[in-house]
Amino acid sequence: MTFIDATRSIERQRFFDGQRLLASDLQGIEAFNREMRWLHNQSLHQPGIGDGFAVSGGKGEREIGVGSGYAVDDLGREIVLTGSRTIPVPPVSGDAGGKPKRYALTVRYPEDEDLEEVELREGICDTRGAVRLREEPIFCWVALNPDGSPERDQQSILSGRHLVVTEAAVRECKLDGDLGIAQRRNARPAVQPRVACGAARPTAWRSWNPWDEEEPSEGVQVASALRTLYSLVGGLQADIDTRTAGFLTTPGYFARIDGSRIYELEIGEQTRQVVLDGLLSVVRPAPTGFTAQVLVLAFAIPSPGDGGTLRAEPPDEDLDLVELLKEWQVGWMGVEG
Repeated sequence: MTFIDATRSIERQRFFDGQRLLASDLQGIEAFNREMRWLHNQSLHQPGIGDGFAVSGGKGEREIGVGSGYAVDDLGREIVLTGSRTIPVPPVSGDAGGKPKRYALTVRYPEDEDLEEVELREGICDTRGAVRLREEPIFCWVALNPDGSPERDQQSILSGRHLVVTEAAVRECKLDGDLGIAQRRNARPAVQPRVACGAARPTAWRSWNPWDEEEPSEGVQVASALRTLYSLVGGLQADIDTRTAGFLTTPGYFARIDGSRIYELEIGEQTRQVVLDGLLSVVRPAPTGFTAQVLVLAFAIPSPGDGGTLRAEPPDEDLDLVELLKEWQVGWMGVEG
């Protein structure tokens, strides 16, 4: 669902002389203008740092400084820091191996429950309420795995709900080196082609019959040709979600199969080691994803006396490819010109 799908109907509020105004009337105007601004940001910008959020801090220091700045999250909401902020370094001695522990400092939009009441006023009939709330962004340190991926909030960081301000290495509760900002995202769309990649383990591989002429697809002609040359045992397909890449138009996708290739299967009356490989085709591409269609080929690994060559030898016909190959993942890359 896109942001505009979730936006309520567009209504312009009107007033007349003598009308009794309620708090909900005035708050409705504020909410309308805010949602239109968020829609503009999400439609014409991308999640990231728009300006500022400069960081300072050197090796041996126990805190870092963050300057004022402006950013936009994946919902188009503005994250604004009007003054400098001092952030303590995480109080850790290092990782399990005694090396510096790496962290990412993230910032996110404050929800209603995070806001501080700045001014309260008395109303009529013994009422009282807040009339001004201070909006301050929420900073949080997120520990990183050895491969650089976040230990938590990974989806929020990938989507742009939480934005990375800087990365730091920490040892003995102090910075162990210079701060890095290469991991930041820029709210301004890049002028060069956008390239993004990822790996997805489909939640639901499903069977696909490459010879089913009633539902022709891009893979039918290829499958018919391959069946005469190789042991083509069937097909799989799955829908791959690429929304985290933030593509605005349909990119050119490249994809591959990741996972084990060697299995023990019944061939005739023998249990043999068989190589199952997949030829992947990208069909129905869109900015938010594509369908991966995989032709599965089988090659029996030679045993002593077979002459040392792989043989295209089909396993039993009742082979359940969906269950057998459920651990296969799809690695993909998209290039948006």
